[in-house]
Amino acid sequence: MGALRIVLTVVYIIICIALVILVLMQEGKSAGLGAISGAAETYWGKNKGRSMEGKLLKITTGLAVGFMLLAIILNLNVF
Repeated sequence: MGALRIVLTVVYIIICIALVILVLMQEGKSAGLGAISGAAETYWGKNKGRSMEGKLLKITTGLAVGFMLLAIILNLNVF
């Protein structure tokens, strides 16, 4: 069981590093741009899922779920 815990810990660390990198790669949601931001948001909002930012958001969400599940599993102390 010790080997499984080591493997899960290594996967957990890799997910942590990837999550930090992905969050830093994403653009911020700035509210101070005014009308230009609003017009662009309606155009780009339609294709949000297919854009690079949409893909980053989906990957970040998946990694966050994996992060939470591994954190819970590693703290159960069953192995």
